[in-house]
Amino acid sequence: MRIGPYQLENNLVLAPMAGVTDQPFRELCKALGAGLVVSEMLSSNPRVWDSEKSRKRMEYGGNEGIRAVQIAGSEPEQMAIAAQHNVENGAQIIDINMGCPAKKVNKKLAGSALLQYPDVVEAIIKAVVNAVPVPVTLKFRTGWDTENKNAVHIAQIAQDNGICSLALHGRTRACLYKGEAEYDTIKAVKQAVSIPVIANGDISSAQKAKFVLEHTQVDGVMIGRAAQGNPWIFREIEHYLHTGELLPAPTLSEVKSTLCSHIGNVHRFYGEYLGVRIARKHVGWYLAGQDPTRSFRKTFNALESTEAQFDALETYFNRRVGDDSGHVSPAA
Repeated sequence: MRIGPYQLENNLVLAPMAGVTDQPFRELCKALGAGLVVSEMLSSNPRVWDSEKSRKRMEYGGNEGIRAVQIAGSEPEQMAIAAQHNVENGAQIIDINMGCPAKKVNKKLAGSALLQYPDVVEAIIKAVVNAVPVPVTLKFRTGWDTENKNAVHIAQIAQDNGICSLALHGRTRACLYKGEAEYDTIKAVKQAVSIPVIANGDISSAQKAKFVLEHTQVDGVMIGRAAQGNPWIFREIEHYLHTGELLPAPTLSEVKSTLCSHIGNVHRFYGEYLGVRIARKHVGWYLAGQDPTRSFRKTFNALESTEAQFDALETYFNRRVGDDSGHVSPAA
Protein backbone atom coordinates (compact mmCIF):
# COMPACT_ATOMS: atom_id res chain seq x y z
CA MET A 1 0.00 0.00 0.00
CA ARG A 2 1.26 3.48 -0.90
CA ILE A 3 0.37 6.89 0.47
CA GLY A 4 1.75 9.46 -1.93
CA PRO A 5 5.45 8.63 -2.39
CA TYR A 6 5.56 6.37 0.66
CA GLN A 7 5.43 2.59 0.37
CA LEU A 8 4.14 1.13 3.64
CA GLU A 9 5.66 -2.07 4.99
CA ASN A 10 2.17 -3.55 5.15
CA ASN A 11 -1.45 -2.40 5.12
CA LEU A 12 -2.00 -2.33 8.89
CA VAL A 13 -2.38 1.11 10.46
CA LEU A 14 -2.52 2.23 14.08
CA ALA A 15 -5.43 4.65 14.46
CA PRO A 16 -4.79 8.07 15.98
CA MET A 17 -6.25 8.07 19.49
CA ALA A 18 -6.10 11.06 21.83
CA GLY A 19 -4.37 10.15 25.07
CA VAL A 20 -3.20 6.80 23.69
CA THR A 21 -1.04 6.99 20.57
CA ASP A 22 1.83 8.92 22.07
CA GLN A 23 5.44 8.34 21.06
CA PRO A 24 6.07 5.32 23.35
CA PHE A 25 2.92 3.54 22.13
CA ARG A 26 3.53 4.35 18.47
CA GLU A 27 7.06 2.97 18.64
CA LEU A 28 5.81 -0.21 20.33
CA CYS A 29 3.09 -0.84 17.74
CA LYS A 30 5.51 -0.16 14.90
CA ALA A 31 7.96 -2.69 16.36
CA LEU A 32 5.17 -5.27 16.63
CA GLY A 33 4.07 -5.02 13.03
CA ALA A 34 2.08 -1.85 12.28
CA GLY A 35 2.89 -0.56 8.79
CA LEU A 36 1.98 3.01 9.74
CA VAL A 37 1.37 4.69 13.09
CA VAL A 38 -0.48 8.01 13.40
CA SER A 39 -0.06 10.61 16.13
CA GLU A 40 -2.63 11.78 18.60
CA MET A 41 -4.93 14.52 17.33
CA LEU A 42 -3.26 17.94 17.45
CA SER A 43 -5.28 21.13 17.65
CA SER A 44 -4.97 23.65 14.85
CA ASN A 45 -5.21 26.44 17.42
CA PRO A 46 -1.67 27.91 17.70
CA ARG A 47 -2.41 29.23 21.18
CA VAL A 48 -2.12 25.73 22.62
CA TRP A 49 1.02 24.65 20.76
CA ASP A 50 3.33 25.81 23.53
CA SER A 51 1.59 23.80 26.24
CA GLU A 52 3.46 20.83 27.68
CA LYS A 53 0.69 18.50 26.49
CA SER A 54 0.92 19.74 22.90
CA ARG A 55 4.72 19.68 22.87
CA LYS A 56 4.68 16.04 23.90
CA ARG A 57 2.15 15.24 21.19
CA MET A 58 4.41 16.87 18.60
CA GLU A 59 7.48 14.83 19.56
CA TYR A 60 8.55 12.01 17.28
CA GLY A 61 10.93 9.15 17.90
CA GLY A 62 13.36 7.50 15.56
CA ASN A 63 11.54 4.17 15.57
CA GLU A 64 8.13 5.20 14.26
CA GLY A 65 8.81 4.89 10.54
CA ILE A 66 6.90 7.41 8.44
CA ARG A 67 5.80 10.34 10.59
CA ALA A 68 2.05 10.80 10.21
CA VAL A 69 0.46 13.62 12.21
CA GLN A 70 -3.25 14.23 12.63
CA ILE A 71 -4.62 17.76 12.95
CA ALA A 72 -8.10 18.94 13.93
CA GLY A 73 -9.94 22.21 13.54
CA SER A 74 -12.71 24.04 11.74
CA GLU A 75 -11.03 27.03 10.08
CA PRO A 76 -9.38 26.34 6.70
CA GLU A 77 -6.65 28.96 7.08
CA GLN A 78 -5.81 27.85 10.61
CA MET A 79 -5.71 24.21 9.54
CA ALA A 80 -3.32 25.12 6.71
CA ILE A 81 -1.01 26.91 9.16
CA ALA A 82 -1.15 23.94 11.53
CA ALA A 83 -0.22 21.58 8.69
CA GLN A 84 2.75 23.78 7.74
CA HIS A 85 3.87 23.95 11.37
CA ASN A 86 3.87 20.19 11.73
CA VAL A 87 5.67 19.64 8.44
CA GLU A 88 8.35 22.08 9.58
CA ASN A 89 8.66 19.93 12.71
CA GLY A 90 9.13 16.70 10.77
CA ALA A 91 5.68 15.45 9.72
CA GLN A 92 5.81 13.44 6.49
CA ILE A 93 2.06 12.88 6.21
CA ILE A 94 -0.70 15.20 7.43
CA ASP A 95 -3.99 13.56 8.40
CA ILE A 96 -7.14 15.68 8.73
CA ASN A 97 -9.51 14.66 11.52
CA MET A 98 -13.16 14.62 10.50
CA GLY A 99 -14.01 11.55 12.53
CA CYS A 100 -13.71 12.42 16.21
CA PRO A 101 -17.17 12.18 17.84
CA ALA A 102 -16.22 13.83 21.15
CA LYS A 103 -18.55 16.61 22.28
CA LYS A 104 -15.72 18.99 23.19
CA VAL A 105 -14.37 18.68 19.64
CA ASN A 106 -17.74 18.75 17.86
CA LYS A 107 -19.02 21.82 19.70
CA LYS A 108 -16.19 23.72 18.00
CA LEU A 109 -17.47 22.38 14.66
CA ALA A 110 -14.38 20.21 14.30
CA GLY A 111 -13.96 16.45 13.98
CA SER A 112 -17.07 14.62 12.73
CA ALA A 113 -19.21 17.75 13.14
CA LEU A 114 -17.73 18.93 9.84
CA LEU A 115 -19.56 16.18 7.97
CA GLN A 116 -22.70 18.32 8.24
CA TYR A 117 -21.04 20.96 6.07
CA PRO A 118 -19.55 19.54 2.85
CA ASP A 119 -18.60 23.05 1.66
CA VAL A 120 -16.45 23.54 4.77
CA VAL A 121 -15.00 20.05 4.32
CA GLU A 122 -13.93 21.01 0.83
CA ALA A 123 -12.50 24.36 1.92
CA ILE A 124 -10.41 22.75 4.67
CA ILE A 125 -9.10 20.03 2.38
CA LYS A 126 -8.15 22.53 -0.31
CA ALA A 127 -6.39 24.79 2.19
CA VAL A 128 -4.35 22.01 3.77
CA VAL A 129 -3.43 20.24 0.52
CA ASN A 130 -2.28 23.53 -1.03
CA ALA A 131 -0.31 24.51 2.07
CA VAL A 132 2.10 21.57 2.35
CA PRO A 133 4.35 19.53 0.03
CA VAL A 134 3.58 16.23 1.77
CA PRO A 135 0.68 13.77 1.29
CA VAL A 136 -2.57 14.74 3.03
CA THR A 137 -4.99 12.05 4.20
CA LEU A 138 -8.47 12.18 5.70
CA LYS A 139 -10.08 10.23 8.52
CA PHE A 140 -13.85 10.49 8.73
CA ARG A 141 -17.10 8.72 9.59
CA THR A 142 -20.06 7.55 7.56
CA GLY A 143 -22.08 10.66 8.40
CA TRP A 144 -23.49 12.82 11.15
CA ASP A 145 -26.28 10.39 12.13
CA THR A 146 -28.13 7.43 10.64
CA GLU A 147 -30.48 9.77 8.75
CA ASN A 148 -27.62 11.79 7.31
CA LYS A 149 -24.97 9.51 5.85
CA ASN A 150 -22.76 11.12 3.23
CA ALA A 151 -19.52 9.14 3.27
CA VAL A 152 -19.46 8.56 -0.49
CA HIS A 153 -19.98 12.28 -1.19
CA ILE A 154 -17.27 13.29 1.31
CA ALA A 155 -14.89 10.70 -0.18
CA GLN A 156 -15.42 12.11 -3.67
CA ILE A 157 -14.83 15.66 -2.44
CA ALA A 158 -11.63 14.47 -0.79
CA GLN A 159 -10.34 12.70 -3.89
CA ASP A 160 -11.22 15.62 -6.18
CA ASN A 161 -9.26 18.02 -3.98
CA GLY A 162 -6.00 16.14 -3.57
CA ILE A 163 -6.43 13.80 -0.59
CA CYS A 164 -4.05 10.84 -1.03
CA SER A 165 -5.89 8.24 1.05
CA LEU A 166 -8.97 7.82 3.21
CA ALA A 167 -9.55 6.12 6.56
CA LEU A 168 -13.23 5.52 7.24
CA HIS A 169 -14.66 4.56 10.62
CA GLY A 170 -17.82 2.64 9.84
CA ARG A 171 -20.11 4.55 12.19
CA THR A 172 -21.86 7.89 12.21
CA ARG A 173 -20.98 10.57 14.73
CA ALA A 174 -24.23 9.89 16.62
CA CYS A 175 -23.38 6.18 16.92
CA LEU A 176 -20.16 6.99 18.80
CA TYR A 177 -18.71 3.48 19.35
CA LYS A 178 -22.01 1.65 19.75
CA GLY A 179 -23.52 -0.95 17.45
CA GLU A 180 -21.65 -2.60 14.61
CA ALA A 181 -19.43 -0.95 12.05
CA GLU A 182 -21.01 -0.39 8.61
CA TYR A 183 -18.75 -2.38 6.35
CA ASP A 184 -21.18 -2.06 3.44
CA THR A 185 -20.76 1.72 3.57
CA ILE A 186 -17.00 1.33 3.58
CA LYS A 187 -17.33 -0.98 0.57
CA ALA A 188 -19.42 1.65 -1.25
CA VAL A 189 -16.78 4.30 -0.59
CA LYS A 190 -14.05 2.03 -1.92
CA GLN A 191 -16.06 1.47 -5.09
CA ALA A 192 -16.62 5.21 -5.53
CA VAL A 193 -12.99 6.39 -5.47
CA SER A 194 -9.63 5.33 -6.86
CA ILE A 195 -7.39 6.47 -3.99
CA PRO A 196 -6.52 4.02 -1.18
CA VAL A 197 -9.23 3.42 1.41
CA ILE A 198 -8.54 2.06 4.90
CA ALA A 199 -11.32 0.45 6.93
CA ASN A 200 -11.66 1.26 10.63
CA GLY A 201 -14.06 0.00 13.28
CA ASP A 202 -14.41 -3.23 15.29
CA ILE A 203 -11.32 -4.87 13.81
CA SER A 204 -10.31 -6.79 16.90
CA SER A 205 -8.76 -10.01 15.59
CA ALA A 206 -6.83 -11.46 12.69
CA GLN A 207 -9.93 -13.23 11.38
CA LYS A 208 -11.96 -10.01 11.51
CA ALA A 209 -9.25 -8.13 9.63
CA LYS A 210 -9.29 -10.74 6.87
CA PHE A 211 -13.08 -10.63 6.65
CA VAL A 212 -13.14 -6.83 6.41
CA LEU A 213 -10.44 -6.74 3.73
CA GLU A 214 -12.26 -9.33 1.65
CA HIS A 215 -15.77 -7.95 2.15
CA THR A 216 -14.97 -4.29 1.49
CA GLN A 217 -12.03 -4.75 -0.93
CA VAL A 218 -10.26 -1.88 0.84
CA ASP A 219 -6.52 -1.35 0.70
CA GLY A 220 -5.82 -1.61 4.43
CA VAL A 221 -7.26 -1.82 7.92
CA MET A 222 -6.87 0.57 10.83
CA ILE A 223 -6.72 -0.74 14.39
CA GLY A 224 -7.71 1.50 17.30
CA ARG A 225 -9.18 0.32 20.59
CA ALA A 226 -8.23 -3.31 19.92
CA ALA A 227 -4.54 -2.36 20.19
CA GLN A 228 -4.95 -0.94 23.70
CA GLY A 229 -3.28 -3.51 25.94
CA ASN A 230 -2.76 -5.75 22.91
CA PRO A 231 -0.06 -4.29 20.64
CA TRP A 232 0.63 -7.84 19.40
CA ILE A 233 -2.51 -7.64 17.27
CA PHE A 234 -0.50 -6.19 14.37
CA ARG A 235 1.89 -9.12 14.08
CA GLU A 236 -1.01 -11.54 14.56
CA ILE A 237 -2.99 -10.01 11.70
CA GLU A 238 0.03 -9.79 9.40
CA HIS A 239 0.95 -13.44 10.05
CA TYR A 240 -2.62 -14.63 9.48
CA LEU A 241 -3.02 -12.68 6.24
CA HIS A 242 0.18 -14.19 4.86
CA THR A 243 -0.13 -17.77 6.14
CA GLY A 244 -3.73 -18.41 7.15
CA GLU A 245 -2.40 -19.56 10.52
CA LEU A 246 -3.17 -18.02 13.89
CA LEU A 247 -0.20 -17.14 16.05
CA PRO A 248 -0.38 -18.29 19.67
CA ALA A 249 -1.11 -15.59 22.24
CA PRO A 250 1.99 -14.03 23.81
CA THR A 251 3.50 -15.92 26.71
CA LEU A 252 3.32 -14.55 30.23
CA SER A 253 7.02 -13.77 29.97
CA GLU A 254 6.49 -11.72 26.81
CA VAL A 255 3.53 -9.87 28.29
CA LYS A 256 5.68 -8.93 31.28
CA SER A 257 8.62 -7.90 29.12
CA THR A 258 6.53 -5.83 26.71
CA LEU A 259 4.45 -4.18 29.40
CA CYS A 260 7.44 -3.26 31.56
CA SER A 261 9.39 -1.94 28.59
CA HIS A 262 6.39 0.12 27.50
CA ILE A 263 5.84 1.54 30.98
CA GLY A 264 9.55 2.30 31.30
CA ASN A 265 9.40 4.29 28.07
CA VAL A 266 6.31 6.12 29.31
CA HIS A 267 8.17 7.16 32.46
CA ARG A 268 11.22 8.29 30.49
CA PHE A 269 9.10 10.24 28.01
CA TYR A 270 6.86 12.06 30.50
CA GLY A 271 8.91 12.08 33.69
CA GLU A 272 7.82 10.46 36.93
CA TYR A 273 4.79 12.58 37.85
CA LEU A 274 2.94 12.25 34.54
CA GLY A 275 4.49 8.88 33.75
CA VAL A 276 3.01 7.29 36.88
CA ARG A 277 -0.45 8.53 35.97
CA ILE A 278 -0.33 7.64 32.28
CA ALA A 279 1.04 4.18 33.08
CA ARG A 280 -2.09 3.35 35.06
CA LYS A 281 -4.45 3.18 32.09
CA HIS A 282 -2.02 1.12 30.01
CA VAL A 283 -1.50 -1.41 32.79
CA GLY A 284 -5.27 -1.62 33.18
CA TRP A 285 -5.66 -2.42 29.48
CA TYR A 286 -2.85 -4.99 29.44
CA LEU A 287 -4.20 -6.87 32.43
CA ALA A 288 -7.97 -6.44 31.93
CA GLY A 289 -8.42 -10.06 30.91
CA GLN A 290 -6.31 -11.37 33.78
CA ASP A 291 -7.65 -9.15 36.58
CA PRO A 292 -11.45 -9.44 36.27
CA THR A 293 -12.07 -8.24 39.84
CA ARG A 294 -9.80 -5.22 39.22
CA SER A 295 -8.12 -5.86 42.56
CA PHE A 296 -4.59 -5.45 41.20
CA ARG A 297 -5.52 -2.34 39.23
CA LYS A 298 -7.03 -0.71 42.31
CA THR A 299 -3.77 -1.30 44.16
CA PHE A 300 -1.63 -0.22 41.21
CA ASN A 301 -3.60 2.98 40.63
CA ALA A 302 -2.86 4.13 44.18
CA LEU A 303 0.92 3.97 43.68
CA GLU A 304 2.74 7.28 43.29
CA SER A 305 6.28 6.44 42.18
CA THR A 306 8.10 4.71 39.35
CA GLU A 307 9.81 2.32 41.74
CA ALA A 308 6.56 1.34 43.43
CA GLN A 309 4.88 0.62 40.09
CA PHE A 310 7.68 -1.62 38.87
CA ASP A 311 7.86 -3.43 42.22
CA ALA A 312 4.12 -4.08 42.01
CA LEU A 313 4.39 -5.42 38.47
CA GLU A 314 7.29 -7.68 39.43
CA THR A 315 5.30 -9.09 42.33
CA TYR A 316 2.20 -9.55 40.17
CA PHE A 317 4.00 -11.49 37.45
CA ASN A 318 6.00 -13.58 39.92
CA ARG A 319 2.73 -14.72 41.46
CA ARG A 320 1.37 -15.59 38.01
CA VAL A 321 4.34 -17.79 37.11
CA GLY A 322 3.08 -20.75 39.13
CA ASP A 323 -0.23 -20.96 37.28
CA ASP A 324 1.01 -19.88 33.85
CA SER A 325 -0.26 -22.20 31.14
CA GLY A 326 2.28 -20.85 28.65
CA HIS A 327 0.24 -18.23 26.85
CA VAL A 328 -1.89 -15.32 27.97
CA SER A 329 -4.86 -13.79 26.19
CA PRO A 330 -4.22 -10.04 26.35
CA ALA A 331 -7.00 -7.52 26.69
CA ALA A 332 -8.42 -6.01 23.51
